[in-house]
Amino acid sequence: MPPYVFLLLRFIHIVIGVAWAGSVIFIAMFLLPAIKATGPNGGAVMSYLTQVKRMPSYLMGGVILTILSGLALFWNASAGFSTQWMSSGPGKTFAFGGAMGIIVAILGGAVNAPTAKRMGELGAEIAAGGGPPSAAQVAEMQRLQQRMTTAMRAASVLLLLALTAMAVARYVPS
Repeated sequence: MPPYVFLLLRFIHIVIGVAWAGSVIFIAMFLLPAIKATGPNGGAVMSYLTQVKRMPSYLMGGVILTILSGLALFWNASAGFSTQWMSSGPGKTFAFGGAMGIIVAILGGAVNAPTAKRMGELGAEIAAGGGPPSAAQVAEMQRLQQRMTTAMRAASVLLLLALTAMAVARYVPS
């Protein structure tokens, strides 16, 4: 792999990967609790983030770039997934970190993105109603918030494991 391609892939993988992980951790620790605490107003914030700012689309784009660049770097470092390198300490540790990231991507696509989209739609419905939300809307928003909170907390833990693995992989003995 030419050095400029390697450096570009590292830049993409590290910078976008850290932005992805930081976003997920911020959402789980601060944004979702704030949305829950502010009731119907929180729905308006989620609606803005998902429908106007298209946050789930940007996050998924970052996920795709991070995983594809990581796979290319992994292929390069392992000399095409050679058995000897894959069974080494660094090989196993990078593989573990990559697997954690891929699991988070699956979780994001299967749970988080559709849940965020529905929260945004529901927030828009509530805002368009002009009055307080119905009991059914409140119950659905609470259910969606709990689902999102649980999934984002799990994603945060898995991404912290991925980041830790990536940070120490080169130093793990064989």
